[in-house]
Amino acid sequence: MPAARPSIPIGLIPSTEEWHIAGIVVYAHPHSVAHVRAAVEAMTGVEIHAASDNGKMVVTVEAPTSRAIAAQLTCLHQLEGVLSATLVYQHNEDAEAMNEEINE
Repeated sequence: MPAARPSIPIGLIPSTEEWHIAGIVVYAHPHSVAHVRAAVEAMTGVEIHAASDNGKMVVTVEAPTSRAIAAQLTCLHQLEGVLSATLVYQHNEDAEAMNEEINE
């Protein structure tokens, strides 16, 4: 089990604020995939959507500010066994809009 790392505090925010979502590709050393995966899964606001055996992971980060996104990206970079973490996409919305139901 990886050592506990400090996480960026992410909680409910007033409806007048923004909410940020980022897509990140993480490359881990193939021998460290399990360790990196466990560490990423333990991070607040971070989710792995796809992973390969050779170390590539598609990750999203949700946070109330772009600064929190940057901090989480820095944490991903610093995980033992991570070769790179690249921001691919970042989007922000009014936090209130994030709670609206989508009609299909």
